[in-house]
Amino acid sequence: MNILVIGSGGREHALVWKIRQSPQVKKVFCAPGNAGIASIAECMPIKPTDIEALLNLVVEKAVGLTVVGPEQPLAEGIVDRFQVNGHYAFGPTKEAAQLEWSKGFAKEFMKRHGIPTAHYEVFEAGQKHEAKEYLKSIKFPCVLKADGLAAGKGVVICRQMKEAAQTLDMMLDGSSFGEAGRSVVIEEFMEGVEASIFVLTDGQHYVTLPPAQDHKRVFDNDEGKNTGGMGAYAPAPVVTSELSRTIQNRIVEPTIHGMREEGKRYTGCLYVGIMVTSSGPKVVEYNCRFGDPETQVVLPILDTDLVDLLLKTCTGELDTQNLVSSDRAAVCVVAASGGYPDRFETGKRITGVAEAEALSQIFHSGTRLQHGQLLTDGGRVLGVTAIDQNGNLKEAVSKVYEAISRIQFDGMHYRRDIARRAIH
Repeated sequence: MNILVIGSGGREHALVWKIRQSPQVKKVFCAPGNAGIASIAECMPIKPTDIEALLNLVVEKAVGLTVVGPEQPLAEGIVDRFQVNGHYAFGPTKEAAQLEWSKGFAKEFMKRHGIPTAHYEVFEAGQKHEAKEYLKSIKFPCVLKADGLAAGKGVVICRQMKEAAQTLDMMLDGSSFGEAGRSVVIEEFMEGVEASIFVLTDGQHYVTLPPAQDHKRVFDNDEGKNTGGMGAYAPAPVVTSELSRTIQNRIVEPTIHGMREEGKRYTGCLYVGIMVTSSGPKVVEYNCRFGDPETQVVLPILDTDLVDLLLKTCTGELDTQNLVSSDRAAVCVVAASGGYPDRFETGKRITGVAEAEALSQIFHSGTRLQHGQLLTDGGRVLGVTAIDQNGNLKEAVSKVYEAISRIQFDGMHYRRDIARRAIH
């Protein structure tokens, strides 16, 4: 079978890497891909949102399964278009993907179905006065979320009223996140430990992948601005078997059943960001695709044939699938461009990747090849993933930092405390 993976980041590199391990796979294509993906798949220069060109590619290359990596094409209805044309595409329809592309919809959905989440209110662009009055009535810190897609950066934790009012102004007038911020969710700040739960579902049945933990803030000790993710590890020990059952019973199953009841049958990967609070697990957010960089640590410790999982998700046969997880542990540290998540320069020469690959698995996030040289081409450049076969996170941490120390490019920075909370 030929398979197409859509996207160009570390998540897509990890997906291609895992998919290639399946004996069912003849050839893997990636659109548009990156320099790392190009070494293991045929990259096609097509944008993830150019749905018609991607459809033509599927026909031309006899692709049997398309795996959608990023959120934007899902929000634009790529799965709907593929289904209408008789092609398997892994991911939710545009309607079902509202769980990610509209924070307001997600919060209202959770309220309707009794799914635990933070208290909140939603305000539109013309309700700035009402929003500021609401801010006067709540406790701080609070959380402001752009309603639409903002590449993982549309969440701002505000410590005091002045900061919240300024952030609200910038969101609602479009200067922070454009149209994504024209509607804003204001919600209570939840205290606790975060975890990332990945569920593959065919709309009725589901399997849960090993739990992970992401690190969103740019600097050590969870300081600085939110990013797309600076590192992750799996499995996350905070998610015990008992907690996992609670999450499935109170959150995962009501979500899947609720979407089906509302006529928005959800298929694909459902990411549930969980806050483990003193009163139990609560939903921070939904995403409608594999997370980045969590995919880079979840897939390496999964022993099940990923292609089997993806196909059975598309065909409604997940009830026949057993999930096999290993005893391995994995840690990923992201090497980022200077200035990220704010303005940064690209085109910096990268060295030391071959030396790092002797100690770890390297997933390219933002790279390109030019005249035989590997150059930076994004904010997050490389995801360095180390795996310990015996499930020892401390050993994986030691290995990943030894590996990333071999890599160099001008302005490179990375967090030095990934997985610290799990091993102390």
